[in-house]
Amino acid sequence: MKAIVLCAGKGTRLRPLTHSTPKHLIPVGNREILSYVLMQIADAGIREVGLIISPDSGVRIREALGSGESWGLDIRYIVQEVAGGLAHAVKVSRDFLGDSDFLMFLGDNLIEGGVAPLLSRFAENRPHGLVLLRAVADPRRFGVAELDAGGRVMRLVEKPKEPKSNLALVGAYVFTRDIHDAIDNIGPSWRGELEITDAIQKLLDMDRVVISHELKGWWLDTGTKEDILEANRVLLEASADERTGVIAGIAACEIGVSSDAALAGCELVEPVSIARGCVLKDCCVGPHVSLGANVVLAGASVTNSILMEGVQVSGPVVIEDSIVGARSRLSAHSRTGAVRLFLDADSVLDLS
Repeated sequence: MKAIVLCAGKGTRLRPLTHSTPKHLIPVGNREILSYVLMQIADAGIREVGLIISPDSGVRIREALGSGESWGLDIRYIVQEVAGGLAHAVKVSRDFLGDSDFLMFLGDNLIEGGVAPLLSRFAENRPHGLVLLRAVADPRRFGVAELDAGGRVMRLVEKPKEPKSNLALVGAYVFTRDIHDAIDNIGPSWRGELEITDAIQKLLDMDRVVISHELKGWWLDTGTKEDILEANRVLLEASADERTGVIAGIAACEIGVSSDAALAGCELVEPVSIARGCVLKDCCVGPHVSLGANVVLAGASVTNSILMEGVQVSGPVVIEDSIVGARSRLSAHSRTGAVRLFLDADSVLDLS
């Protein structure tokens, strides 16, 4: 069993932050999103991982992850020259995958319980494909699976106007080599991309067996600022409740205050994650706040926010529902109303 992780997306909905930081490397709970994904894959026993990267953000991702040794993985980097769709990502991975069964995981998705349950169900049933599903409130926004009584997929419908099911496709799949034949026999969608839903439907049309696994826990698709903050909140709360280092199949984030952070006259409202080298004076921090390494706060109040490495905030600034890129500098000479920010790295902002 191998894995491919799709990390080639441009992150346009996360601009301006993604001008400097690939979306898969944005930290939640003071760990990069992609780090959680790789830990889940390693915990499931997979060692060979292909990372699908774009020519633009691939260099940064290579620098951050290296060979994968930190997770006990052997990472191969595969460049997807154009954004050709999920099935196209499988196509460009063909040399790496060979004839192996494989897990396909979207690199900006986090799922409660990890991927091990999917692989176990796949091994027990030996289908040609397995899709992860989750019940959603509005299935019209998603690809939807129609199942028989035994959980076998009978039909896939992309964003149905009148859905017959509320089970949406979530960002993890398991396939045999048969998916390659299916992809070879589909054409581009109206978006000009090779869609994985079309490839799975082609498997069904070829009388192959595709089964489902329903996710009962949370699913975090970190595609927008609001999604990132929600992921930060969920992981901080789960880590605070479960201080064993593992929360429902995903490694816990860095909860609490680093031993070498310096705090004076501060009020902390848990859960928070305050990294090494932070210096905080006369501040109120939390709940649901992650401060990256070497953040400096003086007189500020921060709630439900992520301040990345090296951010400096001076004066009575009230920050909420914000993501502030690395090394940014914020200041105010007098107390202001609460601000909600979404800033790229190295931003400079006077809020007076």
